[in-house]
Amino acid sequence: MNTARTARGQRTRSLLLDATAELVAARGFHAVGIADIGAAAGVTGAAIYRHFENKEALLVAVFESVVGDLLVGARAAIACSDTPSATLGALINTHIEFALANRTVIKVYDQEAHNLPPAERARVRRQQRAYANLWIDVARAAHPDWSTSDIATTVHGAFGLINSVADYRLTGAATDQRARLRAVAMRAFD
Repeated sequence: MNTARTARGQRTRSLLLDATAELVAARGFHAVGIADIGAAAGVTGAAIYRHFENKEALLVAVFESVVGDLLVGARAAIACSDTPSATLGALINTHIEFALANRTVIKVYDQEAHNLPPAERARVRRQQRAYANLWIDVARAAHPDWSTSDIATTVHGAFGLINSVADYRLTGAATDQRARLRAVAMRAFD
């Protein structure tokens, strides 16, 4: 396989994932057909099937890509920080950037995760737990006196708070949004 073909294939795959997220967020999983996705991505049905077996596989790939990106970002934040408090701040910043850039995907996940086939849903949930556990380990180091339940509740509360950007129309400057989200999320860990 030559590099040009690989790059084109990656671009097509990315276009398909983006189109899936946008259409499913707007219409719902069952109201979107594979032809709709192909048309929105600017590819033919045959091109879709070179990348994905069916519409469910597209949805799975959207979720796996997102959770994979979150894991990569969290690991990088952890590697670049020197104290638990600084690491929590870095994790929060990384998640805020993700949430602001992927509002549509967060909305799709909230609405459509139940449409994943059971085995794929379990695999995505395992990835999500791995992500949450990275945060929990850092929060435990920052707050060794907190109970496991308090730490888990705070971590998942921070996720919900940050991910809530998918539920409303953002107004104001992006820097202000980031600063407000960071301030509120950091307060959860005080």
